[in-house]
Amino acid sequence: MTEPFEPNRKRGPVAAWLLALDAWLDSSLYEVGFAAREFWEAATIFFRRFRVKGWRRWLFELAGEGFTMGAAGSVVLLALALPAFQETGGDWRAQDDFAVTFLDRYGNEIGQRGIIQRDSVPVDAMPDPVIKAVLATEDRRFFDHYGIDVLGLARALTENVRANSVVQGGSSITQQLAKNLFLSNERTLERKVKEAFLSLWLEANLSKKEILQLYLDRSYMGGGTFGIEAAADFYFGKSVKDLNLAEAAMLAGLFKAPTKYAPHINLPAARARANVVLTNLVDSGFMTEGQVLQARLHPADVVDRGEQKSPDYFLDWAFEEVKRIAAKSGQHSLVAHTTFDANLQKAAEESVEFHLRQYGKEYNVAEGAVVVIETNGAVRAIVGGRDYGASQFNRATKALRQAGSSFKAYVYATAMEHGFKPESAISDGPINWGGWMPKNYGRSYSGKITLLTAFVKSINTVPVRLAKDYLSIPPIVAMAHAMGVESPLESFKTTVLGTSGMTVMDQATGYSVFAQNGFAGSRHGITQLVTHTGEVVYDFGKDAPPPHRVLSEQALKSMNSMLVQVPEIGTARRAALPNIRSGGKTGTTQSYRDAWYVGFTGNYTAAVWLGNDDFSPSRNMTGGSLPAMIWQRLMVYAHQNIDLKPIPGIDHPFVDPKIAAKAGEAEKKLAAEEAAKAEADRPPVLSSRTTRLLRELSGIFRSAPALQPRTGPEALSAL
Repeated sequence: MTEPFEPNRKRGPVAAWLLALDAWLDSSLYEVGFAAREFWEAATIFFRRFRVKGWRRWLFELAGEGFTMGAAGSVVLLALALPAFQETGGDWRAQDDFAVTFLDRYGNEIGQRGIIQRDSVPVDAMPDPVIKAVLATEDRRFFDHYGIDVLGLARALTENVRANSVVQGGSSITQQLAKNLFLSNERTLERKVKEAFLSLWLEANLSKKEILQLYLDRSYMGGGTFGIEAAADFYFGKSVKDLNLAEAAMLAGLFKAPTKYAPHINLPAARARANVVLTNLVDSGFMTEGQVLQARLHPADVVDRGEQKSPDYFLDWAFEEVKRIAAKSGQHSLVAHTTFDANLQKAAEESVEFHLRQYGKEYNVAEGAVVVIETNGAVRAIVGGRDYGASQFNRATKALRQAGSSFKAYVYATAMEHGFKPESAISDGPINWGGWMPKNYGRSYSGKITLLTAFVKSINTVPVRLAKDYLSIPPIVAMAHAMGVESPLESFKTTVLGTSGMTVMDQATGYSVFAQNGFAGSRHGITQLVTHTGEVVYDFGKDAPPPHRVLSEQALKSMNSMLVQVPEIGTARRAALPNIRSGGKTGTTQSYRDAWYVGFTGNYTAAVWLGNDDFSPSRNMTGGSLPAMIWQRLMVYAHQNIDLKPIPGIDHPFVDPKIAAKAGEAEKKLAAEEAAKAEADRPPVLSSRTTRLLRELSGIFRSAPALQPRTGPEALSAL
């Protein structure tokens, strides 16, 4: 019989080792847990000594929340700062080593770029009144703050609230320099955040003297000059080292609005502004009234430069063209013969300013841009904004704005290349493209209509249906790029209705293909580059690649037959030229943020954009209203005393009498609709009570018996 407690067999060494390991793990875990509990109990007892009660507890709670919020705020600040600091990645200290003198199409000098910006006089060599005048006017606490003047901001805010308008600016010199070096003048929150961070970055990396030096050398001073040394030479014919107090005050007054106070344009305004600077010198304690009295009594005189405005927006664009063309030539000191036409430039600026002054407040729109291209591809005028002194940001060549319905020209051009004709019929009905259901402007549908009708009336569903069922998006984008659009276009469904950003230069270049018989690639602003010794570095006629066809003759003829009807019976009747046929297309974006009219004749193509820098909506402004009116006024001037050329595919440049009569009827109908709308919107002049009393009096007069004429002696006695 086997003993119950005696094992059947002996355990091996592995089993014994595993049992020992298990026992060790159990005992170790128990000891660790026991030690941890003892430690936690001891720590709890220890920290009970620091437990705060009563009012002190609230202080500690607030401090803890503050640390938490501070940590979160630090993360947010870092996220906001990174995009700003990316702007400093390039060699921002370097200035262009090109020195270019620009001539217009007739050989007249219109400005310089490059060398006029490089001339620099050290701050230590400038007269004391110059430095004091700048600081007293632009940033009195420049040497006391660290990039952002909080006290100055508070003071400016107080004064602006008191005056109920913007009378003082709170930006420091460092902030203004950050904007000049790295940013644009667009009034957006993103730009202001970047400006603040870049100001702190400049203060951390540069001394105060270096910041002031860069500010005085890089600021725009009017007359096409950059930097105070160039301005002193341009306005007074002397170096900044030789300026007196009156001249220094006049230059210091230019930083706020160089175009408005440019002395060669408006000397009385410049002198009035200089007097404000002198007052600032006294108020800041930099000088006494006795020290500035002589400058008040004898204001500065300027060198007579004439009243011709510098075409700065055109020069900025042309300078970039020169650097691109001459980059490999090795020649950097050049004379550039340009395509610029001063008369057309003046007409374009005048048309924009005239209409914005007249109707800007009514439509709630503040900015505009225009590009004019002759049929040979020569860029004749560029309006990049209303005031170059207030904003050097070129809205004609750099601002990407949604094109709206003006993009439909590229969609229909693609359709014509794919075999469609103006008389081709397509459905104007509700459409659903992957959940996107675009609507027409009037929220109505017309059933089956021709492409001509859809284009002239700017129907939305038809181009969307063309893209969805027949074309697809890539060929449309490719067509726009082939026609000269340089901005990147999104390949989205909504691109068909112009949701991609485009520049005014893009639009003028693209539409010029319709005026240039279907050819692209001829747009240019520089005709010739020569050295000062006469060596020709570049000649457009010889060195530029030849234009190439992007639209077939049939497609071009079909497109132009539709485009010419838009200003005659379509959405752009305000753009119709007297007795001259033109073609074009209107464009209006969502919430009325952007309004376009892009049109052409056989002689010129011009693109007009209106909107606001902060992307705020206008007040129901469409492309067929103010932009069309600006285009019409400009083009009427442009076509005076020139040989009229017919639009390709159109028999002659003159309006047919039948078309004119039809257009006249359409214009009368439009005027009647506007008059009815104005009558409906017109507020009552008299109160309802007064109106009722007047009607009662009128009824009494009508019902009163007629007076009988007197005869005989009674009549003589009455006399």
